[in-house]
Amino acid sequence: MRRRTPIRLLLTTLTTITTTIVVSATLLTPPGSASAPPASTAPTPATAARADCPQLRLADRWYGDNAEMIQRVIDRRGRCGWPGGKAPKVKPYAVFDWDNTMIKNDISDQTIFWMLGHDKVLQPPGRDWRTTSRFMTDEGARALRRACGRLARPGTPLPTSTHVRCADEILSVRTEKETTDGDPVFAGFPHRRIEASYAWVGQILQGYTPAQVRRIANQARTAALKAPIGATQKVGSSRETAWIRYYPVMRDLVRTLKRAGIEPWIVSASPKEFADVWGRGVGIDRAHTLGVFQLRTRGRLNGHLEGCGGVPDGADAIMTYIDGKRCFINKRILGVQGPRALRPMPRAQRPVISGGDATTDVSMLKDATGVHIALNRNSEELMCVAYDNADGRWAVNPMFIEPLPRLPEPYPCTTTAYVDARGRERPVHRPDGSVIPDQEDTVYAGAAAG
Repeated sequence: MRRRTPIRLLLTTLTTITTTIVVSATLLTPPGSASAPPASTAPTPATAARADCPQLRLADRWYGDNAEMIQRVIDRRGRCGWPGGKAPKVKPYAVFDWDNTMIKNDISDQTIFWMLGHDKVLQPPGRDWRTTSRFMTDEGARALRRACGRLARPGTPLPTSTHVRCADEILSVRTEKETTDGDPVFAGFPHRRIEASYAWVGQILQGYTPAQVRRIANQARTAALKAPIGATQKVGSSRETAWIRYYPVMRDLVRTLKRAGIEPWIVSASPKEFADVWGRGVGIDRAHTLGVFQLRTRGRLNGHLEGCGGVPDGADAIMTYIDGKRCFINKRILGVQGPRALRPMPRAQRPVISGGDATTDVSMLKDATGVHIALNRNSEELMCVAYDNADGRWAVNPMFIEPLPRLPEPYPCTTTAYVDARGRERPVHRPDGSVIPDQEDTVYAGAAAG
C-alpha cells in the first residue's frame, strides 16, 4: 500500500520549491532593476506589494551592506511606506553636505582659485581687510594690506593673476588660516557654530550681486569639470588641485529619493550662491539649497551673515557649520525661529537620511532618524561617532573617488577629537554622557566589504 505523505512534509517541500523559484528569479534580475530587496533586507508589506517602489540603481557601488540600509529607509519612509499612500504631515526629507560628500573636492577652493587667476577678488572698503570678518586678527589684516593694499581702489578687482604676493596672502588665509608668515588670521569665533575661514570665502564677495557670484561660480565649475582627474593649477606661487567630479552614486541616491517622495536638500558650508550652481548637477534646485547666507545692501552682498537660533542678522557668529547646520535646517526647512532652532527637533520633524564627510556635518548627521551616511575622510569627531555606531544606523563608506588608505593610529576619541565652542580639544561624548572609546579605522580604500 502506498504510504501517504505527511502534511508537514508537503508544506516543507512546497516552501523549498517556492524559495528556489524566488532565488532563481532574483539571480536572473539584471543589476539596477526594480527588483525585490536582497534576502538580508526585510521588506515592509507595502514594499513587497508594489513593484514600482524606487530602487537604487548603483547599489553595488556602496560599501558592505550600506545600500541595503539606505534602501530599507527609502522603502519604509518613502511613498511605498506611507499608510494608504498619503504623505505624512511633515513630508520626509534628506540633507546632505556638498563638498566631498556629493562631489570629490571642494567648490569653495575651486572658486577662490579661479577668482585669483581671473582678477575677481575686490579690494575691501577702505582697503581694510578687517571689514571682511569681525574675527580677523590685526596680524591677518596687516599682512593682507601689505600684500594687496596699494594694488586697487576699494571695490575694484585686485590684479591677483599677475601679483603673486597678493594672491599668496589671500590663498594662505583660505587654505592655512594663517598669514604667509605663520600668524593666525582668525580668533575668538564660536567653534561649534562657525568656521571663520569658511565664512570668509563668502565675505570677500561683498560688492557683488548674487547673480554675479553665481556667474563666477559657474565659470569655476566649468573649468573644474573639464580638468582631468588629478590635474593641478598654478595659483600665486603654488600648485593647487584643479578638478572636481560628481559622484554618480550620490546622483543615483538623489534620484531615488525624489522618486520615493523624500525631498533631498543640500546643506553646505560654502556660500549659498556656489551651492546653487553646483546643485543642479545632481538635480537639486536652488529652492532646496542651503549654504552660507549673506545679507545685502541695495541688492549687493555686504559681507554680513544671516542669523539663526537667536543669533541676530549681522552678528556674523553663525553659519551652516556643525550646530549651525542643524540651526539652518530647522529654520529654513521647518520654519523654526529663535533659540529652539539650535536644538534637535522632535523625531517626526527630523531628516530621515543625512550624509556628510566631516565634523562640520556631525550635528545634522546625528539628527537623522533613518540612516547616517559618513564618507570617511578621517575627520576625527565624525569618525568617532560613526564607528561607535551607538544606534546601529551609521553607514560608513570610503570616498567613491580616490578613497583614503587606512588611518594607522586609532581616532583619539577619548582625548582630543572633539573641539568645543572655545576651540579647546576634548573627548567625544555619547548623548548619555559616556566617553566614546578610541576607534580603529576599518572602512577605507581596499577594505574588505564583508
